Amino acid sequence: MGWLIFLIIAVAVVAGAFWAKKYFRHEIDRAKRINRSNKNP
Repeated sequence: MGWLIFLIIAVAVVAGAFWAKKYFRHEIDRAKRINRSNKNP
C-alpha cells in the first residue's frame, strides 16, 4: 500500500513540475518584459 501512495505522490509532483514550468515561464517572460519597459523610459 505504501508504494501506491508514493507512486501517486511522485506522479503528482512530476505533473505539477511540468505544469508549473510551462505556466511560470510565460509569467516570468511577461514580468521581464514589463520590468524592462519600465526601466527604459
